[in-house]
Amino acid sequence: MADVDMAELPQTPRSTAGDDDFSLLDGEADLAAAILERLGGSPREDYQHLCATAAAMAQAVRDRGVDATPVAYFAAAAAALAPLARAGAGGADGHVAGALLAFLSAALPAIPAAVVRARGREVADDVMRVLEFPSTPDAGVRAGLRCLAHLISAGDRANWEAVEPLYTVILRLATDHRPKVRKQAHSCLRDVLQSFQRQAILVPASEGITRCFERFLLLAGGSSAVNAGVVEEGPKGAKEVLYILNGLKCCLPLMASKPSNTILKYFKALLDLHQPILTRSILEILNAVGESPTLQLKSDALLDLMCSLGLSVSSERKSGDEMASIARLLHVGTKKVYNQNKNICVVKLPLVFTALGDILSSEFEEARFSSVEAFKGLIDNCIDETMVSQGIAQIKARHQGLKSDPTVIEKICAILEGLLDVRCSDVWDKSFHLISVIFDKLGEFSADLLPEALKNLAHMQNLSDDDFSFRKQLNACIGSAVASMGPKNVLEILQIRSICVENEWILPILEKHIVGASLQFFLKDILGIVKAIEKSITKNVSTEQLLKDDKLFSAKRAEGYVYSLWSLLPSCCNYPCDTSSNFRILQSVLCDTLQNQPELRGIVCSSIQVLIKQNKEALSVSGEDILAEDELSKSERRAKEHYTKNLAEENLKAIRAFSSKLLEVLCSIFLTSSNDAIGLLQPAISEIASISDKDVVGKFFLDSIRKLLDATKAVNEEPVDDSSMQVETNSNTYSMTRALLLDFAASLMPGLAAKSINVLFSYVKPAIKDSDSLIQKRAYKVLSMLLKDGEFVEKNLDVLLELMISSMPCQFPSKRYRLECLYHLIVYILKDSSMVRMRDIISSFITEILLALKEANKKTRNRAYDLLIEIARACEDAGNDEKKESLHQFFGMVAGGLVSGQTPCAISAVVTGLARLTYEFSELIGVAYKLLPQTFLLMQRNNREIVKANLGFVKALVAKSKADLLHEHLKGVVEGLLSWESDTKNSFKAKVKSLIEILVKKCGLDAVKAVMPEEHMKLLTNIRKINERKMRKAKSSEDGDAMSMASGATRQSRWNHTQMFSDFGSDDDESDGPFSTQHTVTSRAASKASTRSDRRRQTDKSLLEKSIDQLTGEPLDLLDQKTVRLALKSGRKRAATDDDEEEFEMDPEGRIIVCEEREKRKKKLVSRDDKDADGKSSARSQSVKKRKTSSSGWAYTGHEYTSKKASGDLKKKDKMEPYAYWPLDRKLLNRRSDRKASARKGMASVMKVTKRLEGKSASAALSAKRTGKMKHKKSK
Repeated sequence: MADVDMAELPQTPRSTAGDDDFSLLDGEADLAAAILERLGGSPREDYQHLCATAAAMAQAVRDRGVDATPVAYFAAAAAALAPLARAGAGGADGHVAGALLAFLSAALPAIPAAVVRARGREVADDVMRVLEFPSTPDAGVRAGLRCLAHLISAGDRANWEAVEPLYTVILRLATDHRPKVRKQAHSCLRDVLQSFQRQAILVPASEGITRCFERFLLLAGGSSAVNAGVVEEGPKGAKEVLYILNGLKCCLPLMASKPSNTILKYFKALLDLHQPILTRSILEILNAVGESPTLQLKSDALLDLMCSLGLSVSSERKSGDEMASIARLLHVGTKKVYNQNKNICVVKLPLVFTALGDILSSEFEEARFSSVEAFKGLIDNCIDETMVSQGIAQIKARHQGLKSDPTVIEKICAILEGLLDVRCSDVWDKSFHLISVIFDKLGEFSADLLPEALKNLAHMQNLSDDDFSFRKQLNACIGSAVASMGPKNVLEILQIRSICVENEWILPILEKHIVGASLQFFLKDILGIVKAIEKSITKNVSTEQLLKDDKLFSAKRAEGYVYSLWSLLPSCCNYPCDTSSNFRILQSVLCDTLQNQPELRGIVCSSIQVLIKQNKEALSVSGEDILAEDELSKSERRAKEHYTKNLAEENLKAIRAFSSKLLEVLCSIFLTSSNDAIGLLQPAISEIASISDKDVVGKFFLDSIRKLLDATKAVNEEPVDDSSMQVETNSNTYSMTRALLLDFAASLMPGLAAKSINVLFSYVKPAIKDSDSLIQKRAYKVLSMLLKDGEFVEKNLDVLLELMISSMPCQFPSKRYRLECLYHLIVYILKDSSMVRMRDIISSFITEILLALKEANKKTRNRAYDLLIEIARACEDAGNDEKKESLHQFFGMVAGGLVSGQTPCAISAVVTGLARLTYEFSELIGVAYKLLPQTFLLMQRNNREIVKANLGFVKALVAKSKADLLHEHLKGVVEGLLSWESDTKNSFKAKVKSLIEILVKKCGLDAVKAVMPEEHMKLLTNIRKINERKMRKAKSSEDGDAMSMASGATRQSRWNHTQMFSDFGSDDDESDGPFSTQHTVTSRAASKASTRSDRRRQTDKSLLEKSIDQLTGEPLDLLDQKTVRLALKSGRKRAATDDDEEEFEMDPEGRIIVCEEREKRKKKLVSRDDKDADGKSSARSQSVKKRKTSSSGWAYTGHEYTSKKASGDLKKKDKMEPYAYWPLDRKLLNRRSDRKASARKGMASVMKVTKRLEGKSASAALSAKRTGKMKHKKSK
């Protein structure tokens, strides 16, 4: 068989069309009727025979007077098949027999097992006889195979002697020369073996396949010696071996273990033949075996086979598909052997990893990807704690002087370190990912096993960005090392004891990836580096002195290092392992830093928040919840799992012991801070208060309330004198003090007792009506925080409602926080079904939120939109039964403002709110359509604000509606949009046109045309032409533009207030169609001018647009040089295209002049020469030193040396002497040789004409030269 050329042998198709598969007929009540319905109109001959057979079977069943059941059809088909089988090959019609077999195969799956056992043997004998007929068509043979497979699977499987004849027929046809028959036989073999699982009959069935394989293998091996006369027809048995191998892909995982091992031992010899077809088939079989959870093979034989494949990767040249298959096989096969026999597998792991490394360094991308997946799978499944502990023990023994060979884990780590070699530079991004995986797997032991890998990674940081494009992946890999082995080990391995320019790259990596470290690391190591840097900083020295001593830059850089090192504190507080033991030392450092270093207060406050939040979260999160978080890395998972409830309680106890001191320091800083610092201090105070004793928090609260009352009393006692500047200054001081005290009291709210909450509320009630806008704003802010507690709202609901009503209206700065308060009250009342009586009260609150949609302040307006949606979502969450009803009730309450609204502002606010709700909730679209008549009626009002809001509502409704729903209301929408007064309509023509375009896109042009009024057909024609023009441009555009259009089409639609309610259409709207009222030359010129300005604006914004990834909606990585180059390149390309566009040339009567390209170029040259001829006369009057030409860019004229009184050049003071030159021409860079020659000719002629042009200015000389050329051309 070694002499066989396998490439010339035919293969079994990988997949065949299921054109005779009748599985779709399963479950049909009347099988014959279903066949006639589905296949009656088919022109295929075999289907026509089948339909005729089905009709005959149906008639036979009716003649017998029985119901048309599958059993009746089975009996009729069996009765019709029996005489055909007895008639023999000569007396049977092959097409009829094939149709009967097809009908029988469709009926058998619905037959009860008892019927199959009773009549199955007789039918099987008839089927086997028919299959022997040469006249039976291929489709009939395939149907017969399905019949035999079902009869075996549903029959009596206890007796092998009864099953063997049927099974032998299927096995014989598994090597048939007909591809579809062979494929069907393989499928039937698989089904039969599947039914034999866990039964004794599986062993003889598997042995039959093994004997068949061995017979053909022996025949193929000796065919060349036995029968040399059939070489032209192909070697005997070789094709059958391939056919059996194709069947083994699906059958071997289902066979018994002993026959499977017998087949497996032949694979190595077959692989040594180096035939691509054989190799591919065997690799697919072994992959299926590896993925099979039930098949148990000899571990040593399978491992030996995989090792030989692994060694062949480096010794033989293989294709990309073959290497990818080997990588997948090494993955699944090694895992299978590891699960069966761990001891023999571990020894061979270095060889497997070496082979995967060779595949990774190949040039085939698919093979690289498969190798990476195999690496990850083996690292995760085959490296265990025992292997790692053995490696660590050997390393420690070597440190003590003992000599030993490298362990398995050390070899694996050395192989992975080799992936950082220069020979793998093309796949360093994948190598970094694999090193990150092994770091995560080894955890803290990676410091002992992978120190050299970390050093190599650090050395790569010195590579320049021009030669190294994987900086982001490199930083992530080093970050994995930081998270796994700990930052202290990283700094020790890299020998970083201070921060300088060479190693400052480590700081952002540490800040991002430290997790599970110790507070002692920050207190000892990081602060030690900080102190060493601070000693080098010269203090109490002015900037001028530092600049004079050339130390300013180094001082600023040292200050930056100090701040960056302190920025590691929040990361060190990310699940630290020693909070309970080292927080006492840390809090003293934090208090000292808060008091003496204001620039670090934000870092300290965020660290306190992280520390407290994570411990509070650990008390409420179970271990199962941590395991369910798939996005966590192994280091983060280990750190979270370490935080048990007992540990979290100890940590909080240690923090609680110093909460009084922390609050005291923060309070003193808070009352003297600016508004910017308050935002940093407040969250930290709230977190500390939430874990502190209520008595401690109450003490600080009462002290702040006492000071607050004193400040309020001082304000009330001030004399009212607007002319006094001193009084105004004192008033502002008291207001700021009151505001700070109120903010501080609110910050303590998480730790306050109920009595203290009531005290705070008693102060807030009058403060809400305070005339000072600052105090009122703070009061509303505190009240919104109080209203988050449902119990507090329940106790004080009546007082709160009265307070909200009596405090209307509020001052402008307080508006946003007042809306927050209204939101909490509305949601509380809407969720409680017993408070129906209060629905009238909250309707006024809803109206206030709706009116806020028209606020000029952007923050207030956006918050009003958000609150409207949050209220609707609260109604949605009321309950499963009342979900839809509650949402509709809220929508009705909002829509009720259309009736009660008296002013255009109120009506437009209500419509705007309805549009926002409709856009967000698809359940409201049907209800919103009921408001369309009223919407179009409101559009009849000659009010711009109302019309704009209603058009926005229609746009939101159309944009979120599905096509079928739009078809139902299409006529009303179109007529409503086009039937209002022309004066108002002209102001919103672009908006209406945009809506019609959306309707055309969703419903189709024909549907919109059918309901379009006749007088507006021109608008539809214009839209059609614009769409056709866009389609033509899209087809002729470049691939990049087409891709950008495709990415833009897939963007998710988000709410945009400005776009939804703008006065005009989108940027794509055109106003020069039939919808406009004027068609003059002036309007066209204006349109062209606007188009040019739009084009310039788009060119200016090209980089900004390119900086947003349209597929993900996220900013592009501008640190990636390749991305920036592509963005800039595309921007220049569009700009160059725009610059090339020129205006049409027109005659005095306004007609366009069309010139051929040749004439156009001649005119350009002539006009340019004419301009140059006037250069001498106009040179003295020009006031610019440079002029721009279309051919040479910026050209220097030498105008400053020109004399006004005589010819020649003048010498100027403090300037160079006059000189002769030729302007550099961009044609020198042109690839065309003729262009380069013309440019060089001009430069070479400079010295020749020097004497002839002596005494003339540079500009005049150039002008004279061009004039001479023109005269020479005219003389010709």
